[in-house]
Amino acid sequence: MVRALARDPAVSEIHVAPGNPGMATQAQRHVLNPTEPWEVLELVRQIDASLVVIGPEAPLVAGVADAIRDAGTPCFGPSAAAARLESSKSFAKEIMAAAGVPTATAHVCTTSRQVSIALDAFGAPYVVKDDGLAAGKGVVVTFDRTTALEHGEACIEKSGKVVVEEYLDGPEMSVFVLCDGNTAVPLAPAQDFKRVGDGDTGPNTGGMGAYSPLPWAPPTLVDEVVTQVAKPVLAEMARRGQPFTGVLYCGLALGSRGTRVIEFNVRLGDPEAQVVLERLTTPLGSLLLAAATGRLADVPELTWRDDAAVCVVLAAKGYPVKARIGDRIRGLDEAGEMPGVVVLHAGTAVDDEETVRSAGGRVLNVVGLGLDLAAARAVAYDGVARIRLKGSHYRSDIAADAANGLIRVGREVVE
Repeated sequence: MVRALARDPAVSEIHVAPGNPGMATQAQRHVLNPTEPWEVLELVRQIDASLVVIGPEAPLVAGVADAIRDAGTPCFGPSAAAARLESSKSFAKEIMAAAGVPTATAHVCTTSRQVSIALDAFGAPYVVKDDGLAAGKGVVVTFDRTTALEHGEACIEKSGKVVVEEYLDGPEMSVFVLCDGNTAVPLAPAQDFKRVGDGDTGPNTGGMGAYSPLPWAPPTLVDEVVTQVAKPVLAEMARRGQPFTGVLYCGLALGSRGTRVIEFNVRLGDPEAQVVLERLTTPLGSLLLAAATGRLADVPELTWRDDAAVCVVLAAKGYPVKARIGDRIRGLDEAGEMPGVVVLHAGTAVDDEETVRSAGGRVLNVVGLGLDLAAARAVAYDGVARIRLKGSHYRSDIAADAANGLIRVGREVVE
């Protein structure tokens, strides 16, 4: 987001809190607790910000956007009430039902017995979702009933409820929709890779890579998402007195029963945003300001570069179970200087000697740009090869099937 905002000629200064070392050349970093509304508001007043963009979900759920808007500063990000579309899977299901949005049939369970009954009703593969925030790792999809039941019981112990739903077949994809409470403007679709290993093996993660555009997606799909998903949700939220301003992330499955919503997020998803924003040529700052001030209807049609983009996530040793941190990262400059390569920091920090080290599970996002997906893949993996992080790992098959004219559905590949 910082990189995309910096390309907007209307943006004169960028301040981030807390940010990471990769942002240092384009933004001024500030130390604060981003989930404390009064701390964020104090910084907003100190720098006299003309627009506040909230990236992660935790500050949104904590009501930071409410505090900023109440103080009179334009803010891109939903209210705490509207952010429940992400923070509560059961609330999102309630909204979709009221708005007539196509989604998976689901049961909200509060006891182990209810989970057991729901699992038997739907059958394998079992889909069990933590009702609350889980950093992209609260969903279990498995053929093992014991694993599904144990996850459901753990979710109930944590938050008091869990969502068990039917499995949706078909390829998955993501569409971000910018919203100002009334108007919905879609961004280009992307596909991400949740499982940690090649061929969609291993546990779910926050995302191991992504690509855009999607050559296999129906040309009418984005319009369908806007008319059948985004606009009905906006209307229902407005009817409830909780207008939605920000990004409505629509996670979708294109299955045998048509397009269905898997989940909503209320922010730009990671790592899909890395490829979508790299392709966007419409100035981002001006676009988000229009959304924050209710003027999206006045925005001209968005423009995009023709290049394809592929993002490969470089993860720390042990991720996603227990990531090792503190390892030195080498080769960042070498990779970043390669034509078509963009290296974005995620879980990084600098030590007292200004050496960049790993500080999280997903450490770096390496984005490659090319004339098509095959070329973008080659560029991205050339960039990854220049970076050295002890014990790190990454998937070698990001966008591989799509580049060859194939579609991956779970572990199956079809033409």
